[in-house]
Amino acid sequence: MPKQIPCLWFDGAAEQAAAHYTSIFPNSSIGEVTRYGPGMPMPEGTAMTVSFTLDGQEYVGLNGGPQFPFTEAISFQIMCADQEEVDHYWDRLTDGGEESMCGWLKDRFGVSWQVVPTELTTLLNDPDPGRARRATEAMLQMRRIDVEEIRRAADGVSA
Repeated sequence: MPKQIPCLWFDGAAEQAAAHYTSIFPNSSIGEVTRYGPGMPMPEGTAMTVSFTLDGQEYVGLNGGPQFPFTEAISFQIMCADQEEVDHYWDRLTDGGEESMCGWLKDRFGVSWQVVPTELTTLLNDPDPGRARRATEAMLQMRRIDVEEIRRAADGVSA
C-alpha cells in the first residue's frame, strides 16, 4: 500500500519548523535534510527539504518560497487523551502563533492545528439532543477547549 506523507511548503523556515515540532511531539525526530546548491532558487546551503517524524507520522518540509502561504483550509488535528495534553499542545503551538476558535490555532509558521480532547466528540454526539446542544454551544464560545467546562455545560450546570 502506498504511504502518504504530508509535504508542508515553507518560505525558508522548514528546518526551524521541524525542530520546533519535534520538540513538542513525543517519539519525533528529524531525518534527512537536502540543501540548495549553487544557481538554485534559494541561497546555497539553505535547506530545500527536511524529512521529520512527529509521533510516528512522517512529514516533509519544503522551502519553496513565498508563493503558497498556509491557510486554515488545511489543518492537523491532535486528538488528546485529557486536558493536560490539550494544554501542552495548545501552549507550545500558540507560542509565537495565534489562537482561534473552537480548539483551532495557527502556529508561528502559519500552520493550522486543531487541539481536541477525545471526549469532545463524545459530548458533541451525546444521544440526548439537549446535552449535545449545550456542549456544542459551550465549545463555540471557547478558544482552547476546556473539557470540564463543556461537561458542566452538557449537564446544565453553571460554572
